[in-house]
Amino acid sequence: MFSGFMVNAWTVASIVAVVAGIVGFFTVLRGSAFAAHAIPNGSFAGAAGASLIGVSTLLGLGVFALAGALTIGLLGRRGRHDVATALALVMMLGLGALFLSFSEEYAPAVYSLLFGEVLGIASNEIVPTAILGLLCIAAIAVLYRPLMLSSVLPEVGEAHGISRFRMEMLFLVVLALATAMTVPVVGTLLIFSLMIGAPAAARSFTDRPLPAMALSVAFALAIMWIAIAASYETNYPVGFFVGMISAAAYGLGRGWAAWDPGRRRGTGTSGTTPAASATTTPLPS
Repeated sequence: MFSGFMVNAWTVASIVAVVAGIVGFFTVLRGSAFAAHAIPNGSFAGAAGASLIGVSTLLGLGVFALAGALTIGLLGRRGRHDVATALALVMMLGLGALFLSFSEEYAPAVYSLLFGEVLGIASNEIVPTAILGLLCIAAIAVLYRPLMLSSVLPEVGEAHGISRFRMEMLFLVVLALATAMTVPVVGTLLIFSLMIGAPAAARSFTDRPLPAMALSVAFALAIMWIAIAASYETNYPVGFFVGMISAAAYGLGRGWAAWDPGRRRGTGTSGTTPAASATTTPLPS
């Protein structure tokens, strides 16, 4: 389980889990789960188109992920992106169906993009994945305070000169970058489960931003490690275990929240400015 090709699987899966836990925390906090579903699932059309014309599938994936993110951000109404997200998704899926209709030679490649090939990671995929992962984490680190404020207290953020629209666009670009990094190795369905399940479960256990983010990463790592080990032993798909364990973790978290309804919840801390308190005080439900 820890030799040969499995070393690559453990390494890349761990990188993906860390990124999913961090980016997914803000995805759940900002209510962008639909966008986190649409961007990875729609971007596979870019990979299909790239394969069709003979260029890198990673390039096609990245272009479509970025195009989808920008479309959602630009066409979405203030604070509401559901219609724009749905339209972006169906548009990219339609293009994907068109590209696939031109040739059936790429069916295995498209299948791997949808469901992932965690147990078939090549050694030359580790470094690019690590670089893109570091870029995602660095972007979140740079944007952390304004992104947190615009997520929790958007009106206060705008009063402090933080544009809600600008932060939404920047976050969607980070989400597109995370998509381009993770889809080629774990697939669109798996990364969506990991990016939503682990952070949602973490927020049920704590309402403090940094502990919730750390717990989100810990849950994502545990989910990936257990899923890989279970898949290796049973020969069942990794995505099946990721989806089931993610749902179980969220159910456990909701059960904990129901059992402990007295968790402290608030919107500020005495003696601090709104901009500072938004990064340390409890998150809203």
